[in-house]
Amino acid sequence: MNIRQVLDQRISTALISAGATEGTPAVIKQSNKAEFGHYQANGVMGVAKKLKMNPRQLATKVLEALDLSDIADKVEIAGPGFLNIHLKPDWLSQQLELALSADKLNIEQVENPQTVVIDYSGPNLAKEMHVGHLRSTIIGDVIVRVLRFIGHKVIPQNHVGDWGTQFGMLLAHMNSLQASDNELSMQLSDLEGFYREAKKRFDAEPDFAETARNYVVKLQAGDSACLVLWQQFIDISLQHCEDVYKRLNVLLTRDDVMPESGYNDDLSRVVIDLKNANLLTEDQGAQCVFLDEFKGKDDKILPAIVQKSNGGYLYATTDLAALRYRHHKLQANRILYFVDARQSLHLNQVFSIAKKANFVPLAIKLEHMAFGTMMGKNGKPFATRDGGTVKLIDLLKEAEQRALDMVNEKNPDLDEAERKTVAHTVGIGAVKYADLSKNRSSDYIFNWDTMLSFEGNTAPYLQYAYARIQSIFRKAGEFDSNAALDLIEVAEKQLAVKLLQLPETIELVAKDGTPNTLCNYLFELAGNFMTFYESCPILKAEKEVKNSRLKLAKLTAETLETGLDLLGIKVLKRM
Repeated sequence: MNIRQVLDQRISTALISAGATEGTPAVIKQSNKAEFGHYQANGVMGVAKKLKMNPRQLATKVLEALDLSDIADKVEIAGPGFLNIHLKPDWLSQQLELALSADKLNIEQVENPQTVVIDYSGPNLAKEMHVGHLRSTIIGDVIVRVLRFIGHKVIPQNHVGDWGTQFGMLLAHMNSLQASDNELSMQLSDLEGFYREAKKRFDAEPDFAETARNYVVKLQAGDSACLVLWQQFIDISLQHCEDVYKRLNVLLTRDDVMPESGYNDDLSRVVIDLKNANLLTEDQGAQCVFLDEFKGKDDKILPAIVQKSNGGYLYATTDLAALRYRHHKLQANRILYFVDARQSLHLNQVFSIAKKANFVPLAIKLEHMAFGTMMGKNGKPFATRDGGTVKLIDLLKEAEQRALDMVNEKNPDLDEAERKTVAHTVGIGAVKYADLSKNRSSDYIFNWDTMLSFEGNTAPYLQYAYARIQSIFRKAGEFDSNAALDLIEVAEKQLAVKLLQLPETIELVAKDGTPNTLCNYLFELAGNFMTFYESCPILKAEKEVKNSRLKLAKLTAETLETGLDLLGIKVLKRM
């Protein structure tokens, strides 16, 4: 158990002994100031109110029933009834030694691993990935990494859009260019341009538009020649995505792709099963599901349409088929959707329908991990100067170039290859961290200057903190890793406590899908290390103290590297 869990368990037991009901939480919080201890238990006030007792009297009774002698050297009552807990330096040292010697920094694996399906990224293969795909892709990737790190079986699902009427238009344009393979491959190297050209022809050439519509019919009917052409387009489109994933250091591969087309054969069965479950209502020729819990401003029920009047299917139909697949085939216990907040109504309807139709059991956790929008400085969704969509690959290239300009200015002595490596690591890390450090449910302003800064809560700041520690070890040379780890100074103790808070941080990220919690932790850790470094000399200290402080520095570096790796961000030994 992590520190918070240990304290919560023991203080909850003491609260019950003092008169609280079973299951009463201790409300454990990390202290903001060293003089108030390392943790606070704030649950006494709530219990005192229920029992109509004086909070300090109840706190006294709790202290009498509480035994923290093995981990704390002082527990005191403060204010109206808070319990301030000061952890023992010797116990902290023991826990640090365990973290240094064990795998994964001694972070416990979950007792009951789940099979967790994570739906994220999901680009439309008709076009190249744009900045609107960034948040889903990198936030989802963090949660994949975190859940795997603590022992869950995680199955990523990249629900790419590869079906629908727009592909008829694209295939017709491809077919007309087939006479020249070179021209076709050149055209497809820029999917955005290819799409615009096809759309232009569709709007301006009636014959081309008719051909495109015929391709849709052929595609949906499974015409072999049409499918070969379609697969060629899909392969090229996926390669564009994979290039972005590789540059972003995202774990998604071709094996994680489960496209819209993969559910095509089950869509008619979904409609039949909804009808058999008495959930369908025909409305103006369309098949709809009306659920009382989904009402608009006029108090009218908002329908979920699963089949259009012309027989076509919609996103809801495909998402219901996907849920069935993820439950029956993938055996998911928990399914997380990293999808734009604007899809909240749609997903909540799909989740509710799936459970009412018994497509998935009531016990399964279906969670929409909604996120806000990346905005430009003008407060509008991030776009090019003329209002067009920004390709994600172009954004990443610009980040690397800006980082390279900065490296060339600050450290021109590095050889060219190393400068490019630093630029890639810093540039990509900066873009990712700027997003991940924000509350995912909020919109945020994209700002190059802020994200590439070496000051404040940024990736370059954390990467520099790691590189600075590596510099200390280059100067220190060999040291005795078996030396005792003694925590004497306040800054040493504060750093030790912060290091040991990684497990509870990861626990929160895994539960809530909030990478910013981990970002904030790493920023605070780096700040604690800088305070320690300034107030506690390392290299000039006497041998025993020097070795002890080098062990603290070593664990700080390992914790920073582990945390940043969970964010999908690389570190550098030299910057």
